[in-house]
Amino acid sequence: MNHNLMIKIKDLHKSYKMGSNSLHVLKGINFEVEEGELVAIMGSSGSGKSTLLNILGMLDLLDKGTYDLDGVPIKDLDETKAANYRNKFLGFVFQSFNLINYKTALENVTLPLYYQGFKRKEREEEALRYLDNVGLKEWATHLPSELSGGQKQRVAIARALVSKPKVLLADEPTGALDSKTSKEVMALIQKINKDGKTILIVTHEEDIAKMCSRIVRLKDGVIMEDKKNKMVKAI
Repeated sequence: MNHNLMIKIKDLHKSYKMGSNSLHVLKGINFEVEEGELVAIMGSSGSGKSTLLNILGMLDLLDKGTYDLDGVPIKDLDETKAANYRNKFLGFVFQSFNLINYKTALENVTLPLYYQGFKRKEREEEALRYLDNVGLKEWATHLPSELSGGQKQRVAIARALVSKPKVLLADEPTGALDSKTSKEVMALIQKINKDGKTILIVTHEEDIAKMCSRIVRLKDGVIMEDKKNKMVKAI
C-alpha cells in the first residue's frame, strides 16, 4: 500500500529573541509522517516539543527549513490564509479541553462548521453524528460543567474531527485525566487512527506513548530517537 506523505519537515530551525539574546529552540529537525500514522512526540519541558507542535499547527512560523502538509508548502502565510489552512487541514485537542462553558456539547462541536459556513441544520446533524462516534449522543444538550473530564475530552475530540481534518494534533490530551479515563480516551484515539486518521500526540507520559505506533523523542531541539512501536491496546 503506497502511503501518502502527510507531513514533511526538512531542516527546521526556530529561535526566539530573549532580550538581546536569542534562544535556539529547534536545531535542524527532519521529520516525516505518513498518512494514517499515530505518532507520539516526547521530550521533557524545554525540549522543543511544544514549539514543534505549534509550527505543525501553523500557530507559529519556522525560521529556516521547509514544512509541507499533504503536499502543500506551508510558508509566507498571512493570518487569514493560515486560519483557512488550519480549518481545512488540522484538528486540535488540548489538555484543558478548551470548550466554551456556556455552550452545550452539541454547540461546541458545531462551532468549526459554523466558521466553514454550513447551514444550521447540517451543522447539527453532522455534530450529532460525531458526538455519537465518541459515545456521547445522549449528552448533546449538556453543558461542559455537567460532564466529567473524560466526557469533555470526547466532546473536544468530536469538535476536532467534525471538519474532517487531515491531521489531528493533540497536546497532552490525557494530561488532566486520571489513568483509567486516559486509557479510555486513548482507546478512542486509537479507534479514530484505525479509521485512517493521521494523529500526532505530544505527551510526556511513557504509557500514553506506548499506545502509539511510533515514538519520536526530542532533546534540546533535536530528535534523539525515532522508532516504530508495537502499539499497545489502550483497553
